[in-house]
Amino acid sequence: MASIKTDKQYKAACERIEELLKIVSNATSADDKNLLELDMISDLVADYEETHFPIESPDPAMLIKLAIEEKNITQKDLAAELNLSPSRISDFINGRSVPSLKIAGNICRILEISPEMMLGIR
Repeated sequence: MASIKTDKQYKAACERIEELLKIVSNATSADDKNLLELDMISDLVADYEETHFPIESPDPAMLIKLAIEEKNITQKDLAAELNLSPSRISDFINGRSVPSLKIAGNICRILEISPEMMLGIR
C-alpha cells in the first residue's frame, strides 16, 4: 500500500483533502470517486501524522488543570471537596507534587477524569 514519505507529499495530500472537502458532503454517495479518494488520502495523512506528529498523553498536572477549567470550578472548590488545602491543589497543578493514588482516584471521580489517563495508560 502507498504511504506518504516526505513533508512535501504530506502538504500536497493535505491540500488535496481541502479540495475534496469542497466537493464531498454527507449526501455524497458511498461509491463516489471523490469520497473514495478522500477516504484513502485521509487514511494516509492520519498514518503520517501519527508517526511524525504524535500526540503525547497529558500529565496529571495538565489533566487536573484542564478538568478544573472544563468543570468551571476553582482550585479552592476542588480542595474543599478533597479536604485538602488550596496550596496542595496548586502543587498538583504546577507539577510540584503528584497526588497519592487515593487522592488521584478521588480527583478522577470528582473531575470525571479517566483513571487510565491519570496513570498515563492509553
